Amino acid sequence: MDQSVAIQETLEKDDNCAIAVQCDVLFDDVEESRLLGLVESAKEYAIFIYSHRRMAITAEDVSLEDIIPISLDFAVVEVSSPEELVVVGADTRVRMSFQDQELELRLPFGSHSRIFLGEVNKAWSDVCRSPTQAPKFEWINKYHKGTRGQGAVKQAIAPLGTTLSKLNQHQKTEKSSDKKGTLEKEKGSNSGTQKSKVYSNPESQSISIREDRDDLDDLVRSSSHTPSNKAQILAMPQFGLRDNLIRCELLKNEDLYTYLEPFSFFLGTYNVNGQTPKESLRPWLSCTPNPPDIYCVGFQELDLSKEAFFFNDTPKEQEWTKAVFEALHPEAKYAFVKLVRLVGIMLIFYVKKEHAEFISDVETETVGTGIMGRMGNKGAVAIRFRFHNSDICVVNSHLAAHIEEYERRNQDYKDICGRLQFRQIDPNQPPLTIMKHNVILWIGDLNYRITDLDVDKVKELISKKDFEKLHSYDQLKRQIDEEAVFEGFEEGEIDFQPTYKYDTGSDKWDTSEKCRVPAWCDRILWRGKNIDQQHYQSHMALKTSDHKPVSSLLVIGIKRVNGEAYKKTFEEIVRNIDKMENECIPSVTLSKREFHFKDVKFMQHQAETLSLFNDGQVPCQFEFIQKPNEPTYCKPWLTANPFKGFIAQGGSVDIELEVFVNRSTAPGLNSGVQQIEDILVLHLERGKDYFISVTGNYLPSCYGTSLHSLCQLREPIQDMPQETLRELAEMSSTEDAANTEKPLDIPKELWMMVDHLFRNAIKQEDIFQQPGLRSEFAEIRDCLDTGMPDSLPGSNHSVAEALLLFLDALPEPVVPYSFYQQCLECCSNASQCEKVISMLPQCHKNVFNYLAAFLRELLKNSVSNRLDVGILATIFASLLLRSSTKQDLAEKRKTQEFFQHFLAQGSS
Repeated sequence: MDQSVAIQETLEKDDNCAIAVQCDVLFDDVEESRLLGLVESAKEYAIFIYSHRRMAITAEDVSLEDIIPISLDFAVVEVSSPEELVVVGADTRVRMSFQDQELELRLPFGSHSRIFLGEVNKAWSDVCRSPTQAPKFEWINKYHKGTRGQGAVKQAIAPLGTTLSKLNQHQKTEKSSDKKGTLEKEKGSNSGTQKSKVYSNPESQSISIREDRDDLDDLVRSSSHTPSNKAQILAMPQFGLRDNLIRCELLKNEDLYTYLEPFSFFLGTYNVNGQTPKESLRPWLSCTPNPPDIYCVGFQELDLSKEAFFFNDTPKEQEWTKAVFEALHPEAKYAFVKLVRLVGIMLIFYVKKEHAEFISDVETETVGTGIMGRMGNKGAVAIRFRFHNSDICVVNSHLAAHIEEYERRNQDYKDICGRLQFRQIDPNQPPLTIMKHNVILWIGDLNYRITDLDVDKVKELISKKDFEKLHSYDQLKRQIDEEAVFEGFEEGEIDFQPTYKYDTGSDKWDTSEKCRVPAWCDRILWRGKNIDQQHYQSHMALKTSDHKPVSSLLVIGIKRVNGEAYKKTFEEIVRNIDKMENECIPSVTLSKREFHFKDVKFMQHQAETLSLFNDGQVPCQFEFIQKPNEPTYCKPWLTANPFKGFIAQGGSVDIELEVFVNRSTAPGLNSGVQQIEDILVLHLERGKDYFISVTGNYLPSCYGTSLHSLCQLREPIQDMPQETLRELAEMSSTEDAANTEKPLDIPKELWMMVDHLFRNAIKQEDIFQQPGLRSEFAEIRDCLDTGMPDSLPGSNHSVAEALLLFLDALPEPVVPYSFYQQCLECCSNASQCEKVISMLPQCHKNVFNYLAAFLRELLKNSVSNRLDVGILATIFASLLLRSSTKQDLAEKRKTQEFFQHFLAQGSS
């Protein structure tokens, strides 16, 4: 959760919290949690230090203790000890100093801390660029005492200096020895043997690895002509072309200096159905005779409460993490590396302590695939890392439920693969996707079921242990055989009974009224070379959930570096580059220079491939660059993937030029103000520029068109001349088109979707909570935009999601932006809320009242559809009452409170 929102609520109007990070402040042997915020005012920066509750959501959860101005007297260095650096996933210890005061902090391991420190460095660098214009920090004075105004929650600020004062005594006693230690560290840095590193080294931001890995990276860096020891400040490295060419060649010749060594990976997955740990997990996690080298343990449905769903905070994270730690194999000692969680999907990563120093480049990411592709009740979490010289990605996913929804599960899988991207340590490098790793390990409740057999036949085959025949009816096997999902992945032979669904606390199949057909929902797959599965089994001894946990032990050949062979390869590469780089100019051949995208539609991805062939004498570095007076290299509806990279001599690369129109780009394209037209500039480092033309035609859509315009259209939007659409877009919401009939009360497209749901889905279970199919949304959109066919296609869930996407894409929300603040101010007063709605422009008022009446009808059938006021208010308030700026959590709660008044039965 973004805790900068809570800090922002404590700030005055003109001050802004750019980024926040949670950390521990170190007082002697005592650690206390604090929240740091990088606050900006009039281009001056300071670090605000807050005490806070466990998860800071609003201003009430934080209390300001200290402020550290970022001036010429400010500095930050990393002070991690060698012992800490060799622990995988170790947090980063830094010392912040201002004048004669110092503060020692421990920041959590990962990219967010790195980004925070990078932003601090940018702020400090700005000060250093203008040393004669020292910042005055007069704006800080107002925080030393007083209260917040502006009608927000009033909060008395504690006297500042608490944290620094508390630490001061401790610092005085250590100051003399500290100075000596600092000198020794600086000396070590100059000699190339420094262990306590300044944050400019990317490896120190993830994990310090064994000395030979450090030496390898040092060789690459020292081959350039930049100073090896810059000032001790936080700064990301800027690798030049020469360094990148060397890295590119090293990667290409990796086989010359690496060898394979086998390591065992224990993979486990368990859907715990919202339960707390009631029994030891040792029968599952310690089932192997020998201790595994690495554990990757995944959970689903960790917490099913609404609090976890809406706020992503749950005490069950700690409970299950503790249960895992206590159940690891007793014959080895393990180091905790990383934990990542999205609502109820959690992944935990442990490694044997003796291997910890060989883990690096650890990153985590999450993707929600719930309704509108955002909600986190379904989706995936992932951890990527480098082990020795192999890049590994572990994914834990929970895909769509229900036996008939296998296509939705396929779509979830593709969404996860497409949307889950890891930031790289070098910010100039494009993000890494799942498939860009040597080894991919995929675990989770994939939810694929057994089909075409009734429950009795399934149980009969289970009783006979005829798992081979039963497996032939498994949806996942069939989808893999059809190459619909998990292409290139492998799964071991299944010789255990289905892991779902049991009566909780027993080994009995589901005896509830639904009597679910047993299924292998919980699966483990892998992709990569040199992987051998030792076991694949379920664990019937655990009875906490309605699922049984599953485990797999894989022995994977990991690439290790031979130091001597590496040095020899490296030196040969440097010699060759030295010989060529001054004689040869890079050049490439392009497969084509003009691209046309035909019939582009709202939220329908199109792609064309641009192939680059390096016909020059040296490896080359390419990048799409900005044109003069333009903020990015391309229009917002276009992307090039990758937009930068390297091509080895004689090699080639395929670049996907992708067009995708979303809610932000649709309005201009619908009206004809914008066109599908752009020129890309492809730049070669030390070479010339190439110009690539991108054109296309866009088919106007009701998605991204204003309510006012749609109410003027009695015919489908694609039957209307472009000039008419442009004129309507330019009209104000109070004008009606000249010489036309009376406008419609509400857009016909909105009526079609709501009417369809009213007639067919009023009792649909999980309506507005379960996503639809992308392919069905495309059919619904085309029907609304063309008028054909007469009735909407697709499932109820697809129509429901299409309605939400329609509201989300409106250029001006149902409650116009100009009324937003009034809604927040009167949110607790029902009659005042109704008064605000009565003042809306006519078509906006009609739509609001129409939707509220429909939702009240849904709530009358809550027993069947499992909806309640809280769920509907959360989903619809965020669409009907949108802010033109970033909405904080307090505002979101007020919009929900506002809308709830209109969901009460009896509301007019």
